[in-house]
Amino acid sequence: MKLSEELFADPPARDARFDVKDVWSEMENLPSEHPNARAEFLHRQMNEEINGLEISARNIVDYPDAPWELRMAMARQCSDESRHIEMFRRCYEARGGVVGQYPVLNFQYRILMRIDTLIGRLTVQNRSFEAAGIDAIQKEIHECRASGQDELALLFDAQLADEIEHVRYANIWIKNLMKERGARAVMDLSRAVSNANEALRIVAGDALAFFPVAGDVRKEAGFTDAEIDVARAQPGT
Repeated sequence: MKLSEELFADPPARDARFDVKDVWSEMENLPSEHPNARAEFLHRQMNEEINGLEISARNIVDYPDAPWELRMAMARQCSDESRHIEMFRRCYEARGGVVGQYPVLNFQYRILMRIDTLIGRLTVQNRSFEAAGIDAIQKEIHECRASGQDELALLFDAQLADEIEHVRYANIWIKNLMKERGARAVMDLSRAVSNANEALRIVAGDALAFFPVAGDVRKEAGFTDAEIDVARAQPGT
């Protein structure tokens, strides 16, 4: 499926091991009871963490005039994402998986690289995608502990601590950039969110899913009570 150039940038480079798909329906979407479902999830998640690293690295390159403290936060995120990639790969290969065994999506990178402002990228990647991610990770931790998968519970717990910080620094800097740039920043943010939501609906189709909002974790990540209430009332925001 060819994706619109208006909403999606060119994909990131992948070597010949990877079978890259454009939309969710083209993936190997195994039912949860399938014996390979967990391995496929870990493989997919490993590639999503690669996307996170690539996006943060591009933000550093594309916005060299950003405040130094913000550039350092983005650099730390690159380091965190690198560690996550290794964590997921290790757990995946421990289950007999081979890199490239399952298809992957690079939708996050392609959506983010079509956004041409740093405030837009921080809002969509960190404050939206990763905020939804901390909701999902919280759920995974509980399920892994309940099923005795202690190794995975520890992996997700470590990932959650990093992702909270990624959302928190974005929340801080988005507010700073809005104070500095005023109405222009609000327009850039709104346009980025609107386009990203449209692109995400194209990628996910009927499979678009939302997780219960983890209010305590989101509060730790810098969301206000009012913002958490909005997220609960409007899934996906």
